[in-house]
Amino acid sequence: MAKRHFPVRPNLIQLKHQAKDFLRALHRGEAEAVADFVENHPKAVELAATKLPAKLADAQLALARSYGLPSWPRLVTACQMTDAIWRGDVEAVRALVLRSPELVEEDARGVKGNWGPPLSYAANLGQDGVIEMLRGLGAADLEFAFGRACLQGRIETARKLHAMMGGPIPSNGALDGAAYTLSVTGTSLLLELGARVYDENGGRIAPVDVVLGTDSRRPEDKHRILELYAEYGFVFPDTLTMALHRGRIDLLEEHLRREPELLTRTFRFDEIYPPEMGCHDELHETYGTPLGGTTLLHMCADYGELEIARWLLERGMNPDARAAVDADGFGGHTALFSTVVSQTNFWMNHHGEAPTAPFTQLLLEYGADPNVRASLRKELHPGYEIPGMRVYRNVTPRGWGEQFHFQKLVNRAALELIATHGGVV
Repeated sequence: MAKRHFPVRPNLIQLKHQAKDFLRALHRGEAEAVADFVENHPKAVELAATKLPAKLADAQLALARSYGLPSWPRLVTACQMTDAIWRGDVEAVRALVLRSPELVEEDARGVKGNWGPPLSYAANLGQDGVIEMLRGLGAADLEFAFGRACLQGRIETARKLHAMMGGPIPSNGALDGAAYTLSVTGTSLLLELGARVYDENGGRIAPVDVVLGTDSRRPEDKHRILELYAEYGFVFPDTLTMALHRGRIDLLEEHLRREPELLTRTFRFDEIYPPEMGCHDELHETYGTPLGGTTLLHMCADYGELEIARWLLERGMNPDARAAVDADGFGGHTALFSTVVSQTNFWMNHHGEAPTAPFTQLLLEYGADPNVRASLRKELHPGYEIPGMRVYRNVTPRGWGEQFHFQKLVNRAALELIATHGGVV
């Protein structure tokens, strides 16, 4: 198993520097570097027996293998291939493939990943010239490349790939990639070209679960994709939570007209993430502050549904409405906690954007208590590779954020804003 993650666009200059730094650490006898070398160099024991210092070529080999590549030359080729595709340098890509024809089938990065072989990698970037050249050299990963182009919203590239495929798109799973990235244009194109929302037996194909569970949090795109499914015949459950997911204030109004008490109701996790839509359990869905047993306002906070939250507060919803408390005494948190630790924050932090705090500001303007306390517990989605349940007892919203074990879900701007309103840790 690779110890390090090879980037989508690896930088050969930086990797050369990394290999030299690794070699210097080996010569200094640093324990971590030595262990790394022993794990990744196939002749580390033999070299140690000779008592001769490792050479740069040895450090390069061990480094390449730690990234999951078999050798340093293969790593160099991967860097050259991906760089040439990013630049749209058709002749450089052609030269690499003609020198080593097997490259047309191997992943462009030399390691298995979702960007795929060179043709598919080029589809991610909309490099049509590279695609046409590789197709001429026998590249056959058209279907995968088409899906990647749709996922990335490269619509003209996707149309060209569809023409190259010369047939209908596969129905099962065709919409998944565009659902994960919340690509409205990709979803629209797939449906236009024949992707179906139900199979021939009436079974659900539309990946509603992916749209609700993706770690992206872009409400307008989520709403539009769900409505596209509806336009192509998908029937959603007539529930208040699904109306919120769809951004349908008209449906929310109708539900609340019939049952005004829904403003104070808490909702089970399976009502927020309905299993009949393919949704998963509490561990395998992506969200920040626990959502099981929460109100519509908590849902809005995790999904960044600012417009709907404002609409709810204007209709008298309590900004300090508490989540249900479970049999073990966990819960009771308000939506303010959910603005501090949320999936919306992850998307911004992960992509280097400093989170802002309009949702926190809205709740505080409506009188939310900055020092309300609750006890919470949280186990992260396995994809974050931080296993285990963590417990936080009797914390304030600021305490919840400061102590939380995965800071990419934390909104620092929200913490600062709460502090200016008298919030304590």
